[in-house]
Amino acid sequence: MKSGQGSSGEGSGSKGENESRSGSESRSGSESRSGSGSASGNAAPQQVYVPPEVAKREDANVLRARCLVAIILLLAMAGVGTATSLLVKQQERKDFENQFAGYATEILTISGSTANQFFDAMDSFASSIGAQAMAEHTLRNTSWPFYRIPDWSVQVQKLAQLTGVHNPFVGVAPVVQEDEREQWNSFAQEQIPLWYQESVEHEGYTDYTVQELVNATIPFTFFIGRDGFEPVTRPGETVPYFQFYPVRLSPGSIMPTNIDALLSSEKTAEVYRITNVTRSPAIGFTRITSTRTEATIPGSQIVQPIFDGADTQAEDRKMVAIFLMQIPWLDYFKNLLADGEEGIFVVLESACPKLVEGGANPVSQSPTESERNIITYRVDGPDAVLLGETDLHDPEYDDLVVSQVFVDLGIDQSQLPEGSCVPVLTLHVYPSAELEDSFKTDNGIIYAVVVVVIFVFTTLVFLLYDHSVGKRQRIVMDRIVKQDQIVSDVFPTAIRDRLYENQGKNVVTGDPLLLEDDGPFGLDETFAGRSNRIGSAPLADLFPSVTVVFADLVGFTAWSSAREPHQVFILLETIYGAFDKLAYRHSVFKVETVGDCYVAAAGLPEPTTDHAVVACRFARDCLKKMKDVTLKLELSLGPDTSDLDLRTGIHR
Repeated sequence: MKSGQGSSGEGSGSKGENESRSGSESRSGSESRSGSGSASGNAAPQQVYVPPEVAKREDANVLRARCLVAIILLLAMAGVGTATSLLVKQQERKDFENQFAGYATEILTISGSTANQFFDAMDSFASSIGAQAMAEHTLRNTSWPFYRIPDWSVQVQKLAQLTGVHNPFVGVAPVVQEDEREQWNSFAQEQIPLWYQESVEHEGYTDYTVQELVNATIPFTFFIGRDGFEPVTRPGETVPYFQFYPVRLSPGSIMPTNIDALLSSEKTAEVYRITNVTRSPAIGFTRITSTRTEATIPGSQIVQPIFDGADTQAEDRKMVAIFLMQIPWLDYFKNLLADGEEGIFVVLESACPKLVEGGANPVSQSPTESERNIITYRVDGPDAVLLGETDLHDPEYDDLVVSQVFVDLGIDQSQLPEGSCVPVLTLHVYPSAELEDSFKTDNGIIYAVVVVVIFVFTTLVFLLYDHSVGKRQRIVMDRIVKQDQIVSDVFPTAIRDRLYENQGKNVVTGDPLLLEDDGPFGLDETFAGRSNRIGSAPLADLFPSVTVVFADLVGFTAWSSAREPHQVFILLETIYGAFDKLAYRHSVFKVETVGDCYVAAAGLPEPTTDHAVVACRFARDCLKKMKDVTLKLELSLGPDTSDLDLRTGIHR
């Protein structure tokens, strides 16, 4: 016979058995009669069986994925930590640069303003002296060079307060023509003791008396030559120092009074020539002897012309004297910054070449760095120190330099004598490594550690989550193995393997007629959806030699009508369970249960030659087992339970 129905009924019967145990007899029976494909299609989706070898491969893949994620986390931790540290350092560098720019701007602004104030004070002082001389000329008919400035020390100290120069060396030298030298020498001898006395009293100088100062004064205009103090005999004008501040005398030395400024120093003579030509202030570099330490330090001397009238801008104005001040630029870089603002390099650079006393002087208008006057100072808060007469800043900070013209007298260089130069002084401000170090902190390391801790915490959370997922996967795997074992127990090996092979194949089955458009009721969608939910082709094989056993309960309808549903369930569950054990023992394949009907077949799915004998033996044992079971259930299900009988039929 064709037993394709029976083979499909294997899945259906198994389902009917399971459903009968759950109290769904009617639904099981109706679905079994709809054909093998329908019964199979309405069964619950079955889990995919995962053989142990596949599980091992998946475990290996999961392990590799875990290692990859761990490596990525480690690399990300290192990368983000490093990036965080670098960003913090970059921000510290930016803060350092911004703060230095503020310091540099403050230094340049204050020092530039002070320099402008200095030259304005010098010009005002020279104009004041010229005005005083003019008034004296009106009263006493005196004129330059035969004029002594009254209250000299008092006026110079006021000038020092205006210019901001501490303990400056200031001198006035009148322009004495050649025919005025003898008269000048007499005037100087007469006036020198007077202004000595006035200055000593005002300055409180007690080291020497006025007479000792007079004795240390050369009584004529002189210069220091090879043979010592020599009188000036050259033709032309002389510019002897007359009044100066402060009045000091070193042991074994002489007073600078009456020394010719033009012959005493080539640098002073160069500045005087420029002033005489341009009729404007001039500046030059020189070395200054400190009144406090007696050491010589680099500085500048500024020559301010004094004219013979109140109108210093007149075309015919005559320069009758020069007012000379020597200043150490170091004083101008003090008290610029507050305490704690340390490590600033200030480089003062001149555009003119150096002048060397008694040597060959360069005349190049584009001198090299070694030929220019360059002085480097270090500013530490309110203090400033001289570092040297060259550029000593750290080249590492060349890109951060802030520069500004410090002094520019606005003199047209083309008006100067050949070889002369009026310097334009420029300030270059640089930071130092010490200043940058003050902005460096451990924040980069701290933030990097925080990032590492966050990543470690994230990694731990990931590991915890992975452990939780792994645990769940193991539970799922254990359940799948158990389900596989159940499937193996329910279905023969051949059927089980074929179920696994067909699992997941998207095969749509069903009657094409049912898939046609059935109008507004949407039956096509209903059946098409049902067919799609089948998801696999039915298992149908031809078995030409099998024996089918039919068994149903005699008197069941009347008995069940007088019983509760749970009692009906107990009866059927107990009887069918006993029949299942007999079927297993005789190698009979249970096809299905339909209500109180039990269907089984011998000779499938494993063909046998004695299938008829096996079926008969199975039916015989079922009859015996029926009597035993009903007798045992009589006490719990009622006395008429033992009256139930079993009717069997065998079809070959």
